[in-house]
Parts: sequence; structure tokens; C-alpha cells
Amino acid sequence: MTDPRIEGPTPEIERPKGTAALPGAAKGYGKLPTGPVPTDATRTAADADEFVPYEWAPAPADDGRLAPWALFAAIVALATSMFVGWGIPVAIVAVIAAIMSLRRPVESRSMAVWALVLGLCATLFSAGWLIWATMQFENLG
Repeated sequence: MTDPRIEGPTPEIERPKGTAALPGAAKGYGKLPTGPVPTDATRTAADADEFVPYEWAPAPADDGRLAPWALFAAIVALATSMFVGWGIPVAIVAVIAAIMSLRRPVESRSMAVWALVLGLCATLFSAGWLIWATMQFENLG
């Protein structure tokens, strides 16, 4: 029995006999699928009579640079590692930031390579200081 609230399909929507089955026809789908339709909330009723093609918004510019910060951290870590070994956390942060900036296409590769080299040197110097300090504690007792 048909529901009186549901209208039957119009002739242009009905599938002609003898054609291939639609995807999902076994589940009761009878219409062809459509693509996504862009919506624009800024349009008003006065704009409805003129055709304006939909334009995609450009991707936001990536202004956040990581390589300069990695180089700065590497220089600070290298300067610190010349005197004490406690600059190793900053050196490790500089190395990680340099590797991350090398993987990004918008970064300055030369600045990232310098940050990586200086960060690795600072890590080695800091580790050397910490090893030396550990040896000195062993000599005391």
C-alpha cells in the first residue's frame, strides 16, 4: 500500500526498463548520485538572479618558519656547551627542529642544515662535558 504523503517519481527520474542497475539499487536507492554542491552563506536573495561561479578560497600562506628558530637554538646551545654541559636539552631541541624544518618545503635548507650541524656539535660538546663531570665525581670518592 502506498503512503499518500509520498509522491511518485517523475518520468525524467525513473529508470528505463532494460538498463543497468544503479549502485545501491538492491538497498532501494533509485536516484543517481550527485557530487557535492558548494554553498555560499554570503549570497542574498538579490544575488539569486545572477550566476556567480564558485571559487575556492586560496590556502592560507605558511608564514611560520622553523629554521630560524632552530638555528637560534643551536647557536645558544653551542655557546652554552662551551662552558657547561647543561645545554644539552636546548641542543636536542635544535636538532629536532632542524630535522623538522628540513622536511618542510617552504624552509630555507641552508639555514636548516646549519642548525642541524651546530645542534649536533652542541650535543657532542655538552655530552663531553657531562662525561667529564661524571669522571670527576668518580675521582672524588
